[in-house]
Amino acid sequence: MKFQAYPEYKDSGVEWLGDVPSHWVIKKLKYICKVQTGSKDTVNAIDEGIYPFFVRSQTVERINSIGADCEAVLTAGDGVGVGKVFHYYDGKFDYHQRVYMLNSFSQVLGRFFFYYLSNNFYKVALEGNAKSTVDSLRLPQFLNFDFSLPNIESQKDIITFLDHETAKINTLIEKQQQLIKLLKEKRQAVISHAVTKGLNPNAPMRDSGIEWLGEVPAHWGLKKLRYLGSCQNGINIGAEYFGSGYPFVSYGDVYKNEVLPKYGSGLVQSTEQDRETCSVLAGDVIFTRTSETIEEIGFSSTCLTTIKDATFAGFLIRFRPLRSNLNPNFSKYYFRSELMRVFFIKEMNLVTRASLSQDLLKKLPVPLPSIGEQKEIAEYLDQKSSLFSKLVKNAEAAIELMKERRTALISAAVTGKIDVKSHNKS
Repeated sequence: MKFQAYPEYKDSGVEWLGDVPSHWVIKKLKYICKVQTGSKDTVNAIDEGIYPFFVRSQTVERINSIGADCEAVLTAGDGVGVGKVFHYYDGKFDYHQRVYMLNSFSQVLGRFFFYYLSNNFYKVALEGNAKSTVDSLRLPQFLNFDFSLPNIESQKDIITFLDHETAKINTLIEKQQQLIKLLKEKRQAVISHAVTKGLNPNAPMRDSGIEWLGEVPAHWGLKKLRYLGSCQNGINIGAEYFGSGYPFVSYGDVYKNEVLPKYGSGLVQSTEQDRETCSVLAGDVIFTRTSETIEEIGFSSTCLTTIKDATFAGFLIRFRPLRSNLNPNFSKYYFRSELMRVFFIKEMNLVTRASLSQDLLKKLPVPLPSIGEQKEIAEYLDQKSSLFSKLVKNAEAAIELMKERRTALISAAVTGKIDVKSHNKS
């Protein structure tokens, strides 16, 4: 897509803006809108998604289009959401003291301001003032930022153009996101089938006697986890012992990874007895044991390389198989498969916190092909997973390119680098 520049430009006098169209004006924020900060009361700071009546800095970028009684633009002035912007209209809400609400606009339309801030504000916050930081934007500095403004009719042209073009880009992004979701679902389906049905479609099958497992190859064994190895809860130790010492495998290390990282993410002053009882050896499978919700229980991560002198968190359970019955690469797929979610959610009792007991874990049924067949299945799934990962990365890269394109397009339009009026007429 090719765009024309404006006929004539002038120096804006603002370093980050550079040249702007000659008929545009430069105004400080405090002269073109009213800026208010939110309430200090966070007791009822609830974000329900569809009606986020209390907006925190970290939620500014992801809330839905339900908003203020009057048109307003919100942006986070502090915390993890600094520089993120949202356009509100026709609704009610309240907002945190770290969120700025901009309304009562003069010489500027709220949606134009939304577009302007969403792509340049963060850069201005970081580079436009030597005193600014990544996680903080103070009100006096914000009020004195300079903005370039065309007249209202030109703002309407830019809004029309950007609404149309960003909608197209957003649709493409959404399609790629849907593709990623489908690829991940397909990967899980391939894994679940391989670890419970095998690779030979002509193999005779038999009923496992377990509803969620269904049929398994007739020549496979089927045992509960209690007969395949031992279980051990992790260490419970005070917070003052963390930060130095020996490697420590955290809840997040297990929850986020199919395979344990080669080194734990933390350090702990564990005892020699701790390191012996709660060691982390190649072949171990570690499960998440407790959480606020049942959906986070029973996620596993398999250790493929022994982590010397490591221990693991008390919110985890380690399963250590007998070396003769489970291939670690098979374990990483079977115990992380979606079928495990069916088992744990079906069997779990939820009281105040979801908790997986050793007794329940030991009831987990495990289909057992021979070690040789386990290896074949794992190698097959490694190949399939590599392909799925490549496709997902390609889709993620496409999304990033489209986001960059969207950002560049918005920035060029709202700062006058391109003239979109002729494009709207075409």
